[in-house]
Amino acid sequence: MSTSTFSKSDEYGFERPDDFDYVEYEKFMSVYLTVLTKCSMRWSRLLVTNPQLKRNAQLKKIVRKGIPLTLRAQAWTSISGVQKLKDKYGPNLYKRMLNKPINEDIRNIITVDVPRTYPDNIYFHPNSENQKTLFRILCAFAACNPDVGYCQGLNYIAGLLLLVTKNEETCFWLLRVLVENKLPDYYSKTMDGVIVDIEVFSRLVKKKFPEVSQHMNNLEMPWALIATKWFICLFSEVLPIETTLRVWDCLFYEGSKVIFQSWFDVGEIL
Repeated sequence: MSTSTFSKSDEYGFERPDDFDYVEYEKFMSVYLTVLTKCSMRWSRLLVTNPQLKRNAQLKKIVRKGIPLTLRAQAWTSISGVQKLKDKYGPNLYKRMLNKPINEDIRNIITVDVPRTYPDNIYFHPNSENQKTLFRILCAFAACNPDVGYCQGLNYIAGLLLLVTKNEETCFWLLRVLVENKLPDYYSKTMDGVIVDIEVFSRLVKKKFPEVSQHMNNLEMPWALIATKWFICLFSEVLPIETTLRVWDCLFYEGSKVIFQSWFDVGEIL
């Protein structure tokens, strides 16, 4: 009988489902490894020759083909505009924010949310170092963004960023660039950006998938009821993790339009 060498958890620490076919996955990976190797070599050359990648059509095409896990942290930092934020606020911003007090109510909400973040992930078990790190990142973010403070859902984004980057400060800066540059008004107190985008999303669904839109109308169910978490958590609680990260590859480069494109791509597949 064939056996697999793959563990019960994926490379990000998430437990594989009970019906996961390890043998078939190993067969697939033995073939796909060539593709991953070529992708890694391409990105390695790009980042070695020019750590701050210039935006152009060729880079956009390469980003859409995916970024290898081992280079995602460096690539995201390069393509997202993190350096511009560091130039704006100073490279020591994170250290300064760690020592800045925040509203006690916000601190309490973060304290409650951290243990709820990927509780089944092997790297986020109770009192783990990652939980402590995530708490610091979210508190520093709240101190740095008094207009936003903290919005529930950011814990999932920051948690996944931490799993990918494995670096506390890099995680903070990527979270900051997402909220400030890529998704402005998504995480404000009024969540104007999310409200507007859900309305746009509902109209696009009506145009592209009229039967789905009609079904929602028949149920008298507003899209905001089910779609808010999709937008706030940026798919991290909805799609498979690797699929989510492929979307984030494009999100860091192209911005919020990727959210719509991704949902309709999934809809076409389904």
